[in-house]
Amino acid sequence: MTLATDEFIRRFLIHVLPKGLHRIRHYGLFAKSCSADNIARARELLAVSNSQADSASAAVDPSAPTCPCCGGRMIIIEVFKRGSAPRHPPTTPPIIRVDTS
Repeated sequence: MTLATDEFIRRFLIHVLPKGLHRIRHYGLFAKSCSADNIARARELLAVSNSQADSASAAVDPSAPTCPCCGGRMIIIEVFKRGSAPRHPPTTPPIIRVDTS
């Protein structure tokens, strides 16, 4: 689609909020303030079982390793033999330089 310059600017400015207003992105059915209630109501209306509770009870594996910091379940990405290198070496973190002049 080809637009004239003034029409393009007009359409673009429709999406720009006036100064002092903030865009609210977290609203509607999945808003955190009432998402559990909304999802439960939707499941009730659709006559669908609570798959999260079913999958949570099935997904608990007592032999899975846990994080020493938070206690959450750790996911094993790669296992390699002692003395061998991983398939992809870890990336080095960027060097952060602070200008002290």
